[in-house]
Amino acid sequence: MPPVSKPSEQKPATAGAAKSTPAKKAAAAAKKTAPAKKATAPKKATAAKKATAAKKAAPAKKAAPESHTALVRRARRINRELAEVYSYAHPELDFENPFELLVATVLSAQTTDLRVNQTTPRLFAAYPTPEDLAAANPEEVEELIRPTGFFRAKTKSIMGLATALRDNHGGEVPGRIEDLVKLPGVGRKTAFVVLGNAFGVPGITVDTHFGRLVRRWKWTEETDPVKVEAAIADLFPKSEWTMLSHRVIFHGRRICHSRKPACGACPIADLCPSYGEGETDPEKAKKLLKYEMGGLPGQRLKPPPDYPGKAAPPLGAA
Repeated sequence: MPPVSKPSEQKPATAGAAKSTPAKKAAAAAKKTAPAKKATAPKKATAAKKATAAKKAAPAKKAAPESHTALVRRARRINRELAEVYSYAHPELDFENPFELLVATVLSAQTTDLRVNQTTPRLFAAYPTPEDLAAANPEEVEELIRPTGFFRAKTKSIMGLATALRDNHGGEVPGRIEDLVKLPGVGRKTAFVVLGNAFGVPGITVDTHFGRLVRRWKWTEETDPVKVEAAIADLFPKSEWTMLSHRVIFHGRRICHSRKPACGACPIADLCPSYGEGETDPEKAKKLLKYEMGGLPGQRLKPPPDYPGKAAPPLGAA
């Protein structure tokens, strides 16, 4: 007779599986249907970064352009301030008459007024009139003016203008710009120096200092000397042209230098749109001042009586 299985020996494997399956399925279903948590923090951080980046990228608001009226007022105020600082402003070439001033101005190209002033005493002692210079030996003239540089070209110019004065103007320097600019080696700048300082005819002298400063002050953006002259003439009355030229040139030589302007010692710093291009520390800026502003000799061997500095030394002096 075959053996009979006992109920306790039967393994309830399927029953246990049936009980666990509905629970697992429910849990899995609940996990799938539950809404995912939003990553709000990272999104807020991203938004903040975008806002910061946009703020940095946004162009800065530009200041309104200066009107012509405002420019005229600022330019004239600068001129008034400079008139107080350089009340003694004058042409920095030594001369006794229009002929000497004309020759000295031609010689001043590509050199300093100081070097010209140290050179012309011997030249004018040897050739005091246009007639004398026109009849001179070119080699002797070259040797006399050699310290000014470019002495061969300059000899040709000053002997040429002396000859023209002798032959066409009775040995006299003409007082009209139309006649002056026809002389050898004489351009508008030289002509205005002579007219303004020997004849009292107003003129604007656009040299390297003048052109540099009027652009720094935003009086004009022009670089051509003739256009600069026209632009500045539009800002000032004619009566101011000659002295304005002296004041601006004085300031350029003494304080507002080309490479290292002494911004910290500048009397018109609050009116200058280019303030900060140079040294702004007052003590360091003082060390950059030149000529009488820095306690040094000036450029003239024979300065005017009201000049507050020392006379320049003769050529070869220690």
